[in-house]
Amino acid sequence: MNGHQVDGVLVQWGERLFYPSNRIVKSPPTPRLDTLMRRKAAVIRQRIEATVRRAPQVMVKVTGGGRGMAAIAAHFSYISKNGRLDIEDDREVMRNGKEAVRDLVDQWRYGGSRIEDESHRREAFNVMLSMPAGTNAELLKKAVREFAQVELAGHRYVMVMHEHQANPHVHLSVKAEGISGMRLNPRKADLQRWRETFAEKLRGWGIEAEATRQATRGENRSYESLWRLKARQEGRLRAQPAMPERGLIASRGRADAMVNWAHILKALAASEVDGYRELGKRVGSFVRSSTVFKETMHHRRGQEALISWEAAEHKRRDTSKNRTDRTPSR
Repeated sequence: MNGHQVDGVLVQWGERLFYPSNRIVKSPPTPRLDTLMRRKAAVIRQRIEATVRRAPQVMVKVTGGGRGMAAIAAHFSYISKNGRLDIEDDREVMRNGKEAVRDLVDQWRYGGSRIEDESHRREAFNVMLSMPAGTNAELLKKAVREFAQVELAGHRYVMVMHEHQANPHVHLSVKAEGISGMRLNPRKADLQRWRETFAEKLRGWGIEAEATRQATRGENRSYESLWRLKARQEGRLRAQPAMPERGLIASRGRADAMVNWAHILKALAASEVDGYRELGKRVGSFVRSSTVFKETMHHRRGQEALISWEAAEHKRRDTSKNRTDRTPSR
């Protein structure tokens, strides 16, 4: 396969792998490679390379939210260490001290719909954005600022940088009700988009960062609910729950990811470009070492993945052997 044909396959299967919500149901065997297609292929190659070399993953997590102004004020005091740390608002105004925290509380309480001390609904969302230890904290904060300007536009928010723990992170509290009256309600897809935006802003400041899904990385980590952990510690947990429907969906998603990787490996292995074949070797090594590669074999899609994967591996080895046999001896 020539470089253009490989690029077409990378776009077709890479979009399914890295952007599953935008799956292409039907596509021509060889997509028309215009300038936009080449740009897409370049982005997919960058994401493949970052994934197989295990680039640092961003973390964007909603840690809770205040149901009323009393809870919001308590969170402001917590993240600012009672005003000792600088707190920055959505206008990029920096302030510190207890009086500044009280002023922010009044702004949120009376700005827009009045927020009482207690509310039946979540009036703010607390978000934490972090990167592994060693990340430049100042650049991290700049990336968070740009992230908020894009994803939280039209909402009041405050942010505080924490550097006293192992990994630098930013606490961000955003008011649920926007200036227009629309309320924020982040769902799973929104969180993934937030991760993508945060990683993009970090890369813009020269920090290597990725926001790849667990299934794409070949990982399968699940975390118990806080109430279940406490119940286990106190001996109140009676039985293990059956796998929920969303767990089955996630399992099928991991199997689908393996199928996508297999198609990508097959195209890279058949490429006439040395760099693509070398990337194919790294892809093969990366996926074979993943836990999901073994676990997905219990599912139908996983068995399909194994068949596709074995075919791709045979293709890669045969291609490599044929090129070696054709190399003249010296």
